[in-house]
Amino acid sequence: MSVISGLDEVTDANFEAEVLRADLPVLVQFTADWCGPCRQLAPVLKDIAFAEGDRLKVVQLDVDRNPGTTLAYQVLSTPTLLVFQDGEPVRSMVGARPKRKLLEELADLL
Repeated sequence: MSVISGLDEVTDANFEAEVLRADLPVLVQFTADWCGPCRQLAPVLKDIAFAEGDRLKVVQLDVDRNPGTTLAYQVLSTPTLLVFQDGEPVRSMVGARPKRKLLEELADLL
C-alpha cells in the first residue's frame, strides 16, 4: 500500500502503533498525490529506508486522507519530514532535498 514511492503508508488509525510506539526512530513523510516535490523525494526516501532499515523506519502519510494526524502536528506544507523518537517529534524538515543532505541532517539520530 503506497501513496507514491513504495514506502509503507501510515494513517490516522495506525499512526500511534506504527510511529509513536516504534522501537526505532521513524521518519514520516507527510505527502500528497498532487505534490511534485514529494515525488522527487520518494526515491531518496526509498534508498534511505533500504540502506538504514535496521536503524530508521521510513513511512509516509497522505495529508488529504489523514487530516487528524496532519493537523495534530501542524503540517502546513508538503513534503514535510518529521522524525519521531520515543513517541515524540525530534526533527522537522520541510521541502525536498538530495539524499546526501538528508543523511547529514539525520546523522545524529542514526
